Amino acid sequence: MTTPLAGRKEWTGLAILLLPVLMISMDISVLLYAVPFISHDLAPTSTQLLWILDMYGFVLAGMLLTMGALGDRIGRRRLLMFGGVAFAVASVAAAYSGSAELLIGARALLGLAGATLMPSTLALIRNMFHDAKQRQAAIGVWTAGMMAGIALGPVVGGFLLDHFWWGSVFLINVPACLLLLALGPVLLPEYRAPHAGRFDFGGAVLSMAAVLPVIYGIKEMARDGVHLTSALSIAAGLLVGAVFVLRQRRLANPLIDLKLFGDRAFSASITVNLLVMFGMTGSAIYNTQYLQLVLGMTPFVAALWSIPATVAVGVAAGISSALAKTVRPAYIVGGGLAVTALGFVILSLVRADSSLWVVMVGAVAVGSGVVSAATLISGMVLGAAPADRAGAASAVSETSNELGGALGIAILGSIGTAVYRTQMTGDTLSGLPAAARETLGGATAVAASLPERAGAALLDTARVAFTHGMNVSAVVAAILMTAAALAAVRLLRRVEIAPEPELAPEPEPAEAAA
Repeated sequence: MTTPLAGRKEWTGLAILLLPVLMISMDISVLLYAVPFISHDLAPTSTQLLWILDMYGFVLAGMLLTMGALGDRIGRRRLLMFGGVAFAVASVAAAYSGSAELLIGARALLGLAGATLMPSTLALIRNMFHDAKQRQAAIGVWTAGMMAGIALGPVVGGFLLDHFWWGSVFLINVPACLLLLALGPVLLPEYRAPHAGRFDFGGAVLSMAAVLPVIYGIKEMARDGVHLTSALSIAAGLLVGAVFVLRQRRLANPLIDLKLFGDRAFSASITVNLLVMFGMTGSAIYNTQYLQLVLGMTPFVAALWSIPATVAVGVAAGISSALAKTVRPAYIVGGGLAVTALGFVILSLVRADSSLWVVMVGAVAVGSGVVSAATLISGMVLGAAPADRAGAASAVSETSNELGGALGIAILGSIGTAVYRTQMTGDTLSGLPAAARETLGGATAVAASLPERAGAALLDTARVAFTHGMNVSAVVAAILMTAAALAAVRLLRRVEIAPEPELAPEPEPAEAAA
């Protein structure tokens, strides 16, 4: 039987699916520049401020597996609509929060709503695009939309903060949610697994209890280095994770079918996906600081310089999808990771007095290579999973994104910090506050309080030290990306993006009753 091709309705529906993708990815970065304004208005403690920034990511990561499996059972479009309502309500609540506690609670609700949206968007692409080539092109658009949202978050946030109050960075979600709720039921199909069985509530609790402590411990390690709290948190999460795996093996209808990990296409894709996000996030934390603290750009101007990388990401996604028609996925993924490694090599050559174009070329190479690989990886994850488990498989992929990003910040960030601290020693720095020897941001703040000549000398030293840390981290990332490229070619060389049989749509109520 000929596989049906997607038409105008499906491609228009894909544009609607990009709305939640953009909202979720933008919400990761849009808040960064609003911190000074929130601190002025709500006067949060240092601990509360950290929770305002981190709560969204914690809840999002912890709930992805649960919501992906739930969408397979109750209906992916239905869960998407619920998530749209919750995201709009949480955005309004966050925008008008009158205290730090209320804002933390609103950010938690945003994370919960985001977890309902993200797996459903990718799983619905499988229901809408049955032809393998069309589905791969749609996933390329989806991936480019996600990366574009992360890059555009600071640009949009900077513009809004220049003209409105800090709550406006949340209210931009509301029109997108309303458009999703109005057009989603018309343009998006409904699908739920016909024989999904009972929902595993115990497994859902265990999955959250496993993922949340690991993410929290990694973030703490990135912020304060390795200490007892972070180590115990990660260990506790891994222990609960082991209990979760044992439980899933015994159930007839598990939250996640662990047999999927026996498929090389699935397990290798998830592993490569984690490494991809590791490199992408690790690169971003240095590039943004370099533009602002070394080259002296304002946050908004620095954000504008992310636009060329965003355009390159979109082009790379299109090229990757086009090549997939004739080239095996393993070689495209391996080539994308090789380009990412080359980008890190270029970043390892950056100096404190380098021209802007050197950093931009490196950032464009990293972003383009990452998206070229990620576009096909998402397709392989979906293709390896049965149709009735697509939501849960998408959630596993998204969870690996969160873990990879957290590890990138923790490991590459820690390497750069260690190099910086090693460089910032000597008799000339002994009388300065400890903050100057901890981070470049701290050194910038201390330099502002010193006489002009002493402040300039401190900044020169700190910028050179920071750039050295950036170089060492880039070398480590380049080695890891090269290893990942070789592993991808080896492990995925027999994998093809095979055509998919037609999926039966969700029956109408009258048909179900009959």
